[in-house]
Order: sequence, then structure tokens, then C-alpha cells
Amino acid sequence: MRKPRSIQAASLALLAALGLAACASAPPAAEAPAPAALVMEAPLPAFSAEGVAALEARMAAYVEEGAAKGIATRLVRGGEVISDVRYGIRREADAAPVEDDTIWRIYSMSKPVTGVALLMLWEEGTFQLDDPVTKYFPEFEGMQVFTGLDAAGEPVLVPATRPATLRELMSHTAGFGYGLRGGDHVNDLFQQRQVFQSPTMADMVSRVASIPLLHQPGEVWDYSIAVDLQGALIEQLSGQTLGEFFETRLFGPLGMKDTGFFVPEADYDRFSDVWGWSAEQGAFAALPMPAFQYREGMIAFEGGGHGLVSTMDDYARFAEMLANGGSLDGVQILKPETVAMMATDVLPDGAFLGFDGTASSEAAGVGFGLNVGVILDADNARGFPQGAYTWGGAAGTWFWVDPANDLYFIGMVQRFGQGGPEFDARTESAGLVYKALETPNE
Repeated sequence: MRKPRSIQAASLALLAALGLAACASAPPAAEAPAPAALVMEAPLPAFSAEGVAALEARMAAYVEEGAAKGIATRLVRGGEVISDVRYGIRREADAAPVEDDTIWRIYSMSKPVTGVALLMLWEEGTFQLDDPVTKYFPEFEGMQVFTGLDAAGEPVLVPATRPATLRELMSHTAGFGYGLRGGDHVNDLFQQRQVFQSPTMADMVSRVASIPLLHQPGEVWDYSIAVDLQGALIEQLSGQTLGEFFETRLFGPLGMKDTGFFVPEADYDRFSDVWGWSAEQGAFAALPMPAFQYREGMIAFEGGGHGLVSTMDDYARFAEMLANGGSLDGVQILKPETVAMMATDVLPDGAFLGFDGTASSEAAGVGFGLNVGVILDADNARGFPQGAYTWGGAAGTWFWVDPANDLYFIGMVQRFGQGGPEFDARTESAGLVYKALETPNE
């Protein structure tokens, strides 16, 4: 089983000589039959030292330019750590630096974790992907769909043509709203009914069921509450809380010791501030709001779509498991074919929308699998290669796994909201990684 190990940038050019293992053995006895010809795997393409240096310099420059207070990135190929950046500070009060064990809010990078957990239960036969959501949540029987406003400004609702399926729940095509954006009847209701302040998982499901769908099931990709509902399904199917399931079935077996729904007091010194742009200061400043504190006892329901904190090492173990076909250090989390299914586009033609809810050029070349975005056309995917799968979080974190080139990349940052110098690390990191990669696999 492959295990990451560090490689200094100055030695990166030597990678071209690696990857083709030499097998030395004593010659066979004369009477032994001739051995079958060995089929050797092609060596992994190398990264140029200059290209990796450019990647690392650009990531650090975001701090120098004032676009982020602290950043950590990691590039791994074939189990080898090619680049590991730690730059800037994790805390405003004493300028404590970003460290290897800094804890980050990963927000929607929780979604692929929840997807893996749910697929573990699918492999065990506890549900089928084409099961209707109503089989497990009867609260969603008889849902209405918002179609617009009438002349008097009142919402027009029509019956849903059918219940959404669990496959649609895992691909954001079930029709639900989210409340992250406002300006329409459905998302406004998510905010008014304070769905994310629900005191329990059951109450969250009940509040969502009281709000009309934004689309007919199966017709449109629209970022939604669906993964938090997946968390509720995991609880129902497993008989455990979501946090218990994660810890016993996923985090514990993978050795993800710092990932969870809150930061223990003993580890709080390692927790990064989250930063928002201050027009008065002309710089990013730490945001003290209680919602950002992630202390034990302050969390409402355990949100599978947004609620986790993690470290670089922990999330790298999760990404390494995916890159390795569902296994890590002898522990199988998913079967390789399940990981491949997770990373396969399932959307109907033309279903993917940009994050503002309208078709856009940014949506070109992108599809969606089960809880991850999937790159379908590298020429239109802003630097990401075809076949890679990816997601990010609201505070700027991002990752992708590239099966064709056997690599993954993780970026950690805590930059919340708009304002300040331009920050496009997701796109720029992808462009620089593949510029540095010599003879990438097709």
C-alpha cells in the first residue's frame, strides 16, 4: 500500500527515474522453466522543479498580496508528496503561524465525506440508489414545486411529478433549495425558517419538508440541502448519529484523528481563525461570530453538507483513499468500482447550472457524480483535466483527485465572504500543477 513521503523541490527532477521498479532476484535453476515475461507499468511522469517552485510561490503570494492570511496546500502523485506549502498565520491575536496540524473549517468539502459514508451503506445493501426519498422520509410525500409568482406577487405551486430518488439526492437534482442565496421564494423560505439553526436532525428534515421544491425532480442541477438530508439518511440506516458513524466507520479506520463536527478544547490552539474582508482596515480580519467557533455543545444538527473541520494530514488520508480506489493502509472503505461510480457524471444533458442558478460559461465542461463535481471537458474546465473530480468549501478550501495522472491536490484557507484582493487559487493551482507535470497521461 502506498504511503505519502516528502520530496524536496530540488529533487523533483529525479522523479523521472522513479516509478519503474527494478526487481532483482537470483537466476533460476537450470531445470526451472523460463519465467513469463514481466509486464512493467510505465513510469509516472515527473514534475519539473521549476514548475513546482512556481506553484508554491503563487500559493504563498496570496498571503503576501493580502488575499489570504494563511494557506496550506499539498500535491501528491503516486503516493509521493510533491509539494507541501505552509504560509502565513492561523490566528490574528498572536500571529501564530500555519502549522502541519492546523485545523480548518472545510464546509462543503464535508460533502464528499458524507457521500463516501452513504455509499458504504449502499455497498452493504441497506438501500438502492433508485429508491424514492419518500421511502425513508415520508415527510416529503406530496411535495409542491415553485414555478414563479402570479400577478399579485404570490407564489405559484404545482405538484411534483414524482418523488426524487436517492441518486438524485446525491447529485443535486432532487429539486430542493438551500438558502445560501436569496431572491426567490424557496431560498428565502430556507432563510426565514432558519433551516441551518435546526436543533436536531429530525427538525431539519421537517423544516425542509415544509418548503416547496425549486425544481421538478431529476430535471435541473441546483446546489441544495441534499447532502444534509443524506446525513439524516445515514443516521436512519445505521442507528448511529452521523458523528458516531463517521468516527467508527470512516475516520477511525482511516486514522483521521482531527476530523469532526467540533474542535476539542485541548486542540483549540490549533484551530485557525476564519477571516472576512474589513473595508475599514483594508485587510482581512478575524471574524468572532459564534457560528465560526465550532466548540462542543454549540453545534445544532451535525451537517453532512457543511459541518466538518479537518487538518491537511487528515483530509489527505481521505483523498489518498479515493485516489487509491477506496482503500488505504490495508483498510477498504469502498470498492474501486464504487469510487469510479461516485466520480462518473450522472446528469441529464444540459442540467448543470452555475452557482447563481443560471447556465454560465463556468458550467461548461463540468458534470456531477455522487457528491463530487466531475470534469467532462478539459478545454472548458478552467485548467482541470478530464476525468478529475473535485469540490470545495465556503471558506475557500478546495481539492481534486485526478485518476488518470494518479494525483490529488488539497488547498486549505479560511477566507469567508467577498472583498479584498482577487483570490482564484482553485483555478490557478490547477493550471500550475499541470504546467509543471511533464508528459501527463491522456
